[in-house]
Amino acid sequence: MADRRVATVFGGAGFIGRHVVQRLAKQGWIVRVAGRDTEKAGRLRTLGAVAQVVPVAASVTDEASVARAVAGAEAVVNLVGILFERKPGDFTRIQAEGAGRVARLAAAAGARRLVHVSAIGADAGSPSAYARTKAEGEAAVREAFPAATILRPSVVFGPEDQFFNRFGALAAMLPVMPVVCGATRFQPVYVGDVADAVMAAIEREDAQGRTYELGGPRVMTMREVLEFVLEHTGRRRPLVPMPDGLVRLQARLGEMLPSPPLTRDQLILLGKDNVVSEGAAGLAALGIRAKAAEAIAPAYLARFRPGGLRREGLAA
Repeated sequence: MADRRVATVFGGAGFIGRHVVQRLAKQGWIVRVAGRDTEKAGRLRTLGAVAQVVPVAASVTDEASVARAVAGAEAVVNLVGILFERKPGDFTRIQAEGAGRVARLAAAAGARRLVHVSAIGADAGSPSAYARTKAEGEAAVREAFPAATILRPSVVFGPEDQFFNRFGALAAMLPVMPVVCGATRFQPVYVGDVADAVMAAIEREDAQGRTYELGGPRVMTMREVLEFVLEHTGRRRPLVPMPDGLVRLQARLGEMLPSPPLTRDQLILLGKDNVVSEGAAGLAALGIRAKAAEAIAPAYLARFRPGGLRREGLAA
């Protein structure tokens, strides 16, 4: 394999990353899965031939480890992002400074391609630290690696998502479905389509230096998302709008948990539509036909149906 191309994927053991690693391996790349959890990354070795998928210990906050991870790589993909801070300043360290560090060191190492996955809603003027640092990260990437391709997905769905699955679990547990920001619109995009977009960004010359916003074929309000989940889990639950004051209180209290279900910063994000901007280049511009949630999500939401686990033979 000495003559094969090398790609480094930061965050490659994550939800989107596993699909990217699988596609790169299938195309014959040697894939370095760069992240802090090498044990988790090691489970991806089976996606390729012997020694084709290689776990590499690296953190986007650490200069030396990033430099080692990108040395000799032809393509670099950065999928690293967080939804909440474990320590104050994590958004800046990881999504802004970390993104710039990966881009700068990838350029210094002579990488030919850099794909940076950001998010729809990245906005330098946003009151949300998440959205603001996403925009700062994009700016740092552009400055260090002008030919980088930036991908901005809407909420990403797939069998292991934390979107439809989260609401499916709530539908199975709660007698009612609480509705927060019910009119906010989303454009759920399939994880496989996002991974295909990463591959297209690596392979297509016309993708260099461009930004793409990735959304699926259907725009759904939060209320419609919940109705969709209830339909495909076979649950009948009243949809109950939550008072703003109570939601803010719950978000504030939730921040005290190790993995908060909702934070005040996320509540700011939920107040704004998360859809592809009018006129923005999207999946179609990369030659990808977006897959609908209706074609994929019902299969994995089935386990939340009454007796669903038993029917699938998964219950004890």
